Amino acid sequence: MKILQILRAPVGGLFRHVSDLTKGLHAKGHEVAVVVDQLTKDTQTDDKLAMLAPHATLGIHQIPIPRLFGLADLTTPLKIRGLVRSLEIDIVHGHGAKGGFHARLGALGLHAKAFYTPHGGALHFSTSSPAGFVFHTLEKLLVPASQKIIFESAYAQRTYNEAITQVGARGVVIHNGLDETEFKPISSDNTYAFAFVGELRDLKGVAYLLDAFAQLVKQTDRDLRLLLIGDGPHRAQFEDQANLLKIADKVDFWGARPARDAFAKANTIIVPSLKESLPYIVMEAVAAGKHVIATDVGGISEIYGPRADQLIAAADSTALCQKMQDALALPSGEEVPDSILFEHVRSNFSTDRMVDGILAQYSAAK
Repeated sequence: MKILQILRAPVGGLFRHVSDLTKGLHAKGHEVAVVVDQLTKDTQTDDKLAMLAPHATLGIHQIPIPRLFGLADLTTPLKIRGLVRSLEIDIVHGHGAKGGFHARLGALGLHAKAFYTPHGGALHFSTSSPAGFVFHTLEKLLVPASQKIIFESAYAQRTYNEAITQVGARGVVIHNGLDETEFKPISSDNTYAFAFVGELRDLKGVAYLLDAFAQLVKQTDRDLRLLLIGDGPHRAQFEDQANLLKIADKVDFWGARPARDAFAKANTIIVPSLKESLPYIVMEAVAAGKHVIATDVGGISEIYGPRADQLIAAADSTALCQKMQDALALPSGEEVPDSILFEHVRSNFSTDRMVDGILAQYSAAK
């Protein structure tokens, strides 16, 4: 088959998902093209796109896709339709709210079948906001144009059905996953007591992490350090907060770097998100043999499975501080701190299973 993957921002977990899917489809003999926004990127984007290029044999196409609605949204669907026709695309798969919008408009009335994976974006908008009202209205209107809506978590499917509209048999859950080679503990030099990996924006709960870390620093005479890997629109805000809390000398902002850089520096990874769908960083940290402190939001409880009772409430700096205090008492040097959690993730969240599940949906539509 000839398959077109569309996403707006080639960064973070969403891009990881599309990359893994593209590589998996290519390995199974399918031809793939990828469309990304030509303006949105971080310091790793160009290198990641270059690494993906050999697997996207129909090309990586950079087209303007604004985060909120703009003039480009009137012309981009026409460009997508042009690609569908010229490349003789069979399947168009949009990822994220804007990717799904352009995928379904781009395939409308053509031979190609349209698929959509929300990735949490549309779910994070409040219906009471102007942007949320527009996105949710468009989501409802475009459901009939979707061959299938593939949710990456049961949480996303349930929330979409409750907050936007019932999708019925069009909806299917296929979890993200990791490659088997990633399930290998990574040793740390413990330069940092804790590390965060993710986009630096409010929804990731970084403000609560900084508050919790400041509390912990006051409670102990240990020389603790916190590493934050990632970039985003609220980085300056969080740097200012660290200064106000008088912990700036103990907190390092490294910008966008591979998650493995954090794993090599800290044995405890913190995911303090306020909202999520199915974050890769939780799976990646568990697979790397790290102790993970995470909030009970989105599909994280699905990743934790039998260990879901370990999760804490979001937006609770005191609870987070206590978990961080507990983590300091854990013995160091253990390759896998929680073998039950490790085996649960290894058994239920694999790239092969994800690719096979999505490909089966494509094949049924074809």
